[in-house]
Amino acid sequence: MNTSTSAVTAFPDFPAAALCGPLRQPRQMLADQTYDGHLSIHDDKTAGDLGLKAGPIEGPTHFSQFDPLMVQLFGNEWFQTGCISAHYQNMVVEGEEVRAFVQPPKGSERIVHIWAEKRDGTPVLKGTASVGSDACDDQHEIPQRIAKLRPNKGLVINRDLTVGQKGAEAETITMGFDQHMGDYYPFTLSQKLKAITEPSPWYTPEGAASSPWGKAIIPMEMISVLLGSTIKRAGFSGRGPAVGLFAGQQIRLVNGPLFVGQAYELEREIIALSESARTESCWVRTRVIHGDTKALAAEMILNSATLKHSYAAYEQEARELGLI
Repeated sequence: MNTSTSAVTAFPDFPAAALCGPLRQPRQMLADQTYDGHLSIHDDKTAGDLGLKAGPIEGPTHFSQFDPLMVQLFGNEWFQTGCISAHYQNMVVEGEEVRAFVQPPKGSERIVHIWAEKRDGTPVLKGTASVGSDACDDQHEIPQRIAKLRPNKGLVINRDLTVGQKGAEAETITMGFDQHMGDYYPFTLSQKLKAITEPSPWYTPEGAASSPWGKAIIPMEMISVLLGSTIKRAGFSGRGPAVGLFAGQQIRLVNGPLFVGQAYELEREIIALSESARTESCWVRTRVIHGDTKALAAEMILNSATLKHSYAAYEQEARELGLI
């Protein structure tokens, strides 16, 4: 493992030996998010209508709190072949404090267990993390959850989608510092860097040259924004209007980091469809391809869950389909 001094200076203000991060107050930056012509669960009123006390903070925002811990364990390799795989357990609203934890590896282990809690111990997420291109992907949290999915009894919202369905059109994306990422993500990278819980000079224009790669890298949590900003083009939308949320997510760097201002091509595929008592889920794998070399740079698996009761026609259509 790389534990060089240059790795640790990615987060100069973070305690070098810590495997438990400090309490942080992540910021809510999706209050104005819209899709399918309506506001999302991150809007306070929409959240209130669904029985929540306020619009929750997006799950991958918490990934930043693990970055310094992963750098301490794995050095620069975290930014090149790091994988974080998490099941989201409880929502966090702005003003609440969250702390990240990592169980150090034993012996030759390369996969570590991670979790995050609120100040009062309420679980926020749990999962796994690793480095290495041969990091036994099937041992991570999200693939293990997919492997345990039971056959659904019948879908209503997602009944027009199929496992194996590919993205409807080619997508080429990039993320600049001041680039607006669309209605799904109504903020820029520069705005995020002013609020990110774990700032690093390697993310910034000023500190780009100091990174081991000589240019600015995209923070792990913002890889989710990069890949999610054009998801509408894939044609994976279920019936609506309905309100969704992230229930679980895995981001794996294969040939990283991902760089600010660099073009990438995306390939998307639905790898599972499932349901619970309250939600219907569409599990999508997004492969990130270097625009110049065509090599695989990264991939993300996202469990996008839609709340059944947020779809007004759910009960009626379920009856028509003979499901209730």
